Amino acid sequence: MKALLIDDEAGIRDALALTLKAAKLQAVHAEDGEAGLRVLEDGPDIDVVFLDIKMPGRDGLEILEEIRVRLPDLPVVMISGHGTIETAVDATKKGAFDFIEKPLDRERVLLVARNAVEHSKLQRENRALRARGATRILGNSPAIAQLLSAVDRVARTHARVLITGENGTGKELVVQRIHDLSPRAGGPLVDVNCAAIPKDLLESELFGHEKGSFTGAVAQKQGKFELASGGTLFLDEVGDMALAAQAKVLRVLEQDTVERVGGNKPIETDVRVVSATNKNLLEEVAEGRFREDLYYRLNVVEIRTPPLRERRGDVELLAGAFLNDACRRNGVERRELSPDGLQALQREDWPGNVRQLKNVMEHLAILAPGPSIGAVDVALAVGQNVRPRAQDPYSASRTFEEFKENAERQFLLKRLQGNQWNVKRTAEQLGMQRSNLYKKIEKYDLRKPKPE
Repeated sequence: MKALLIDDEAGIRDALALTLKAAKLQAVHAEDGEAGLRVLEDGPDIDVVFLDIKMPGRDGLEILEEIRVRLPDLPVVMISGHGTIETAVDATKKGAFDFIEKPLDRERVLLVARNAVEHSKLQRENRALRARGATRILGNSPAIAQLLSAVDRVARTHARVLITGENGTGKELVVQRIHDLSPRAGGPLVDVNCAAIPKDLLESELFGHEKGSFTGAVAQKQGKFELASGGTLFLDEVGDMALAAQAKVLRVLEQDTVERVGGNKPIETDVRVVSATNKNLLEEVAEGRFREDLYYRLNVVEIRTPPLRERRGDVELLAGAFLNDACRRNGVERRELSPDGLQALQREDWPGNVRQLKNVMEHLAILAPGPSIGAVDVALAVGQNVRPRAQDPYSASRTFEEFKENAERQFLLKRLQGNQWNVKRTAEQLGMQRSNLYKKIEKYDLRKPKPE
């Protein structure tokens, strides 16, 4: 265990280090606040900080505030040779763990040190519990191991994250894990579904509004940015956000302030923004539907959630967990997957990914005729959980955008079939880059029929 001693007097640091040996604490020395911050950023794990208030340069109270932002769970004990009640109260308000005066009393130092170390131990245990609670991303495949490695590394930083991937791949679980493992885990996790909120209400939802600012604004309302203060704001389906709202979100990210609709007073924000989308945002940028500057603001770190067809080895684990949970929740007898039932599940491509698999397993838990679930049962359940593909783009489309997408899908499918699924030849005929054609194939889930 280690204690960081920040004091401009070497004699004080040496005396304090000698006392802390009795509490089995190894001392790390820093002669001023800036040096102490560098130790916390680059050095060993620290269990407690002893921080002098009066030092050359930035004083201890300023350094305390910065430590609280960077490491909110780390106990900081303030020490001072000019202690007053006002100073102690001020330090406590700023988040100090305790306050001791010079000359340092050995028993007082040991008592505070042991309490602080116990506090650190409890915080580590709480973080471990949160981490275990966040491991609902089930899987043992290389794709999931890579995903979890990336998530766990980025979670402990303050970087903005863009999560990409198909529908049903567990983007929401990734967001939850990032929040749970972050320094902001004690704060709120607030989510906004940008696709579900009407365009004319999105700004009010994000930034809040003042009373009377528009028809129906009968009271002042805080926006999601304010509600997420000290925590994480999750912008789900961010690719569907209206351009007008995108411009205002960009300004918030640049200035760390919001203005409520109908208001003119800037309100400071303290949020970490995590976004998710199933769209290719670079394509959206090229089409003028998404701001390029906002894309680069949101995409500091990109994490892709793999589709289930790329992690077929996880189907057994996921299916078993979903089946047991569905049986328990619905009060039905326990069921088991037969070997041929499992093989049938593993052969499927799962266009709806993990969400579709979960629905299929609940269907089987409730409606399978016997305790053993076989390939026939799986085929019937999968058939009822797959959205039929539209054959007629005109009659199947509700909007112009849907018509364009359905027509494009049918056009590409016909060309691929005509070229016996030779992607290189098809791309050359269409005057399209092969990588772009592969993206379209993935987007529209175009698959070569399996041989009979």
